[in-house]
Amino acid sequence: MPAIETQQLRKVYVSHKKQPGIWGGIKGLFSRENVEVEAVKGIDLSIEQGELVGFLGPNGAGKTTTLKMLSGILYPSSGEATVLGYRPQDRKAEMLRQISLVMGNKMQLWWDLPAWDSFVVLKELYEVDDAKFKRRSEFLIETLQLTDKIHTQVRKLSLGERMKCELVAALLHSPRVVFLDEPTIGLDVVSQKRIRDFLKDLHREDNCTVILTSHYMQDVQELCERVVVIDQGSLIFDGSLDNLSSTFSDFKRIRLTFRESLPLDRVEGYGRIVEHSDSATVIEIPRQETAAVATRLLQELPVEDVAIEEVEFDEVIRALFSRNDSRETSSD
Repeated sequence: MPAIETQQLRKVYVSHKKQPGIWGGIKGLFSRENVEVEAVKGIDLSIEQGELVGFLGPNGAGKTTTLKMLSGILYPSSGEATVLGYRPQDRKAEMLRQISLVMGNKMQLWWDLPAWDSFVVLKELYEVDDAKFKRRSEFLIETLQLTDKIHTQVRKLSLGERMKCELVAALLHSPRVVFLDEPTIGLDVVSQKRIRDFLKDLHREDNCTVILTSHYMQDVQELCERVVVIDQGSLIFDGSLDNLSSTFSDFKRIRLTFRESLPLDRVEGYGRIVEHSDSATVIEIPRQETAAVATRLLQELPVEDVAIEEVEFDEVIRALFSRNDSRETSSD
């Protein structure tokens, strides 16, 4: 049985449209026009135990709404979801003890207490026995390098230290399924790297199922072999990182090293110049023309070495989301 499975999962928000002006406000007291916003549009998803999946999409795509439905915070409007065999919306204690949700912009720790006090409270809430709590807390605190921070008031910690403490709090009960919603948001590159390394160690240690959302593509590239992309509430891709590039990028790049110095004008005309120096250049060309252009380059230029590469992952994602933003704007 998959750890997480959805069938036509859908969430619709209903809001009231207010007419402009005072008269519009008065009319709203007696009759209201309802407006439906479909945040998630029939997502089908299956994730096996132990997978670490990147969940991508632009702002407003429905990522957080989906995670909230899978963790039982929100009720779906229609469709089905199961997590570890349970329906999340039932919020059964047996399921809640086996999952965790970490949101980079939300805190579960008490602001004026040391983080350790919150850990002790969570130990009792999740009914973690003393021996397991000792082993687990020591592993998490040492791995995240928090030994000298856990007895400091949370409000006195840096953003990176608070995020690490949030991770400890969320993982104390050894959840089988972990939902990570922007866990590195706002952190500096050093803190981001440390949290990524920690998540690698955690996944290897626990074999837990992880769904990760992040706007930092480095997080996804380092941690996830599989990515799911949603846009405007609909699932538009589910597969490997390599397949994502080939699916959504119409270009490839040819990286050339020359036996002798070549000026820029010698390499112009083959494609778009991405990088250039006297001894090397990178040219972007349409995917279907790769073989023909590579053959010409080898015949016509003093090439010492050649490599054909996919466009960088973050550039593919940026172009994809920009294209969808443009489409949405034009349709308005």
